Amino acid sequence: MGPLLLVLLLALLLFGAGFAVKALWWIAIFVLVVWLIGFVARGTHPSGSRHRWYRW
Repeated sequence: MGPLLLVLLLALLLFGAGFAVKALWWIAIFVLVVWLIGFVARGTHPSGSRHRWYRW
């Protein structure tokens, strides 16, 4: 019974990790798209030059 529970626990952990990694990929793609849109659509500074749209 112990080895069966160990195998089931391992399968559950691997499934959970796989789902988390896939979710993180989708979040990374979404952030990249938002960053690219902000980079392309940034406004102009009052002096006429383009400025950074982020604070750091």
